[in-house]
Amino acid sequence: MIRVLVVDDDDLTAAAHAEYVRRIDGFEVAGIASTAHGAVAALASDAVIDLVLLDMNLPDGHGIEVARRLRSTGVTVDIIAITAVRDIEVVRSAVSLGIAQYLIKPFGFASFREKLDNYAQFQSQLSSAPATQGEIDSMFASLRPPVHASLPKGLSGPTLDAIAAWLRSADDASSALAVAEAVSVSRVTARRYLEYMADTGLVAKSPRYGTPGRPEFEYRWVH
Repeated sequence: MIRVLVVDDDDLTAAAHAEYVRRIDGFEVAGIASTAHGAVAALASDAVIDLVLLDMNLPDGHGIEVARRLRSTGVTVDIIAITAVRDIEVVRSAVSLGIAQYLIKPFGFASFREKLDNYAQFQSQLSSAPATQGEIDSMFASLRPPVHASLPKGLSGPTLDAIAAWLRSADDASSALAVAEAVSVSRVTARRYLEYMADTGLVAKSPRYGTPGRPEFEYRWVH
């Protein structure tokens, strides 16, 4: 299990993020802190926290300062910044401090889940030493979301993210109907996204045998 510390000064937001964590297989909430001091204290008292979901605007300090303090004392816990702050200098500081990902508020569960799924995939790849450039590239690419700049007309980034996140977490290949029901879109819409993802190599498409009538296909995340 990946143990997560949620840090946010708004009680309702912190509780919502903690509930999001509980909904994702392989993750558990290690604690909730509402201040910079509380975050540092929690990490000092619990050596098996793996990931911090760190708000940038805390009542007694900035999230960047929390991260800087942790790094200066040798704490190498992974951090995902969760904030409404879009200042480029904050982003640069986050990168320089090794903050793994940056999630801008407000966001829905699908975007949140994608970030944590990407992180879990990254951690699983760290379990064995990468031997080739391709393996190392794949490891770092797992922390990055799909690129939406060249999406065909009619396809949206958030919907693509939601479908990608769901497929990535699925144990088996899924049909368009299963995907449609999971992310609350029509079957036709789900199929359009799945076909695009198959064409771009994000998923593998294969026929599902044994169903009468029109041929059915299933899709499995491979990227």
